[in-house]
Amino acid sequence: MAADTGATERLHGARKVGRYALLIFIAFLVLFPIYATLMQALKSGPDAIKNPQSILPINFTLDTLRAAWRIGDLGRLLLNSLFVAVLVTIGVIITSLLAAYAFAFLDFPGKGPIFVCFLATLLVPVELTVVVNQRTVDSFGWINSYQGLIVPLLATTFGIFLVRQVFLTVPKELREAAALDGVGHFRFLLEVATPLCRPTLGALALFTFLGTWNQYLWPSAIITDDAHRTIQIGLERLKTGDFDKFNLVTAGTVIAALPIFAVLIAFQRQLVRGLTAGAVKG
Repeated sequence: MAADTGATERLHGARKVGRYALLIFIAFLVLFPIYATLMQALKSGPDAIKNPQSILPINFTLDTLRAAWRIGDLGRLLLNSLFVAVLVTIGVIITSLLAAYAFAFLDFPGKGPIFVCFLATLLVPVELTVVVNQRTVDSFGWINSYQGLIVPLLATTFGIFLVRQVFLTVPKELREAAALDGVGHFRFLLEVATPLCRPTLGALALFTFLGTWNQYLWPSAIITDDAHRTIQIGLERLKTGDFDKFNLVTAGTVIAALPIFAVLIAFQRQLVRGLTAGAVKG
């Protein structure tokens, strides 16, 4: 018995070591490109040319980051991206709540087929809709405007589906009892349904914010002036013909990524909770 117990403990220990080794290997694959990019951004232009493949911290300097901030006018671009991302996130939360409530709690003709059509849009690549949306925005006179950047992104099928799945876990008897007490749909949504899906809303807000922040294709299709440029398309300004300044784009990329890392670190718990909420019932 003792020998069997010892063998079991050794097997358990070996599995534990294997899991940690796998996690360390995956973490290395994910973090190494980020580390290499940061090392490149912290080099001066001549050092980057002289030691392009070096990933060791040699002759650190913030001059490249300062030059990228100044030449690219990154402060204004960051504010533009922040403004657009926050408004889009708020809009997606509102539209997802309203549409998901309708699909989860209301009965209306064609409810099933309409929801299937909603889900079918997830199969359509975003690139296929850019030209049509660009012409629509142009017809409204929204080229080079914040409304052109924001309005087409205010509703997402993914957000509606995610919130609906959580609403489906709410017993219908609860809604019926609330109706008997004279509680209307809007009040039930605000006071009962919404608090139950706060983790999911947190994850949805995080996904939406990050997705909007990293948008390149749509802003580049409708923005041509400097006043409304977002950070992702504004990084093009850092491309220069000076050979000793080729790492300016890398420095600008690091600056553009800092808010993303800050948001991820601050809301990582909400992300995990939101992804697991509503997974029991579909």
